[in-house]
Amino acid sequence: MDQPVVIPLTASRLNQINSGQGIDAVANGACLAGVDAGVIGRVDSQWLETIAGGLSEHGWITLDVQERLGRPLLAALASEVALLDRSDAMKSAGIGRGSDLMRDRSVRRDKIAWLQGITAPQAALFEFFEEIRSGLNRRLFLGLKRFESHYATYQPGDFYKKHVDSFHGRASRVVSLVLYLNDGWRAEDGGELRVFNRESDSEICGLVRPEAGRLALFLSEGIPHEVLPANRTRYSLACWFRQDEVPLPL
Repeated sequence: MDQPVVIPLTASRLNQINSGQGIDAVANGACLAGVDAGVIGRVDSQWLETIAGGLSEHGWITLDVQERLGRPLLAALASEVALLDRSDAMKSAGIGRGSDLMRDRSVRRDKIAWLQGITAPQAALFEFFEEIRSGLNRRLFLGLKRFESHYATYQPGDFYKKHVDSFHGRASRVVSLVLYLNDGWRAEDGGELRVFNRESDSEICGLVRPEAGRLALFLSEGIPHEVLPANRTRYSLACWFRQDEVPLPL
């Protein structure tokens, strides 16, 4: 499906939702204290080759990036999305864009907030995404020109039924990425990402538990996937690498 439309997470939006309970610390990056900036976003050639190989051969891949990104950054991102969720800054997601936007709770029930890279944790993560973008271009010649990203919250009972992230032939979203931010996630907590075979969308080829530091990447147009119902609050961060140069209006 194409990009859902919600209110972006901008500096003015952060000020608007400031409740005096820690949003300032998120906005000014205090929650990144102790993070080694040289570690954040460290992407080596061998790791990029692994991603490129998985996308080429299977259309998707999952990896653990807990050590690569570092626990302080993952914890900072988790704290940020949790605070946004508690302050009602996140909005119900929809399907489509602009006048075509639909909010159908029989299809998806998550809430999202768009990232602008204006907080310290987001800026650090955007550097990581940029290295992935340029690395995939060098290896797979995908023509990726930019990326967009949002936080997502699934409350108990929330889900997102089987879909693809880009309609066939749209040449907008090309590679999808999901980063999970949930400590101590157990099998009984549900909320897994279910991935289907690109050759046969009735065949399940992967199940990704949304535990902190777990990363999934897949071809936006070719890999059907769904989020199974969560049994506890579930936080994640999605990113799409795109071929178009100019962001479409939300």
